[in-house]
Amino acid sequence: MTHVASRTVGILAGMGPAAGADFARLFVLACEDWLRAHGHAVVDQAYPAHWMAQLPIADRTRALADPQAPQPLAALAQGLAQLAGLGARAVAMPCNTAHAWHAALQRQVPQVELLHMPQETAAELRRRGLDRVALLATEGSYRIGLYEQAFAAQGIACVLPGEAARQWLMEGIYGGVKAGDLVLAQQRFVQAGAQLRAQHGDIALAMACTEIPLALPQAPEAQGWTLVDPTAILAASLARRAYADS
Repeated sequence: MTHVASRTVGILAGMGPAAGADFARLFVLACEDWLRAHGHAVVDQAYPAHWMAQLPIADRTRALADPQAPQPLAALAQGLAQLAGLGARAVAMPCNTAHAWHAALQRQVPQVELLHMPQETAAELRRRGLDRVALLATEGSYRIGLYEQAFAAQGIACVLPGEAARQWLMEGIYGGVKAGDLVLAQQRFVQAGAQLRAQHGDIALAMACTEIPLALPQAPEAQGWTLVDPTAILAASLARRAYADS
């Protein structure tokens, strides 16, 4: 059996736990895709060593809105340093809003590459030839313009939802997925997506909160919609780093 060279990578998760667990699944699938694409057998021994830290991290949107609220940076930095100590050379953080602290985390733990989810997503959308995408995200992500900046750097127009749709998204994220009510989550995510499509036609929808892909793609109303999953894109990027194929 041919040995597949790889290096240790990490997953900085817990934001929320269900999204972290789903990211691990997506990473395994991305590794399978990489192995097949490069002519390797898909066997247990071909997967790279990878560690996942599921940590209780302070709410990111609340932290951005209120400087007096519990802040996530210290816990995120501790988790990233622990993954680096386990030998991780590259780390993915499957939480979009947490990337508000990306630069600070990279400065504090420079020995590991912390992938940038919005930038990885924007680069992939440019490769796919998309030049206009609607953004489904948290209020925290909208507040700091994470995806708007990354999309603009790739020449991609970023369409933002209105106030009502933003409220539906937050209710679907917090009252839906995070609370274990996927029925409510689907209803609210579909409302937001349908409104954007009514206004902008068959526009691609970037599910830029890791809770949204856990519910929206399964909704009957969303079948046939163009959905972009930054979480899956990040998983593929981490797989490429693991196999040194970035």
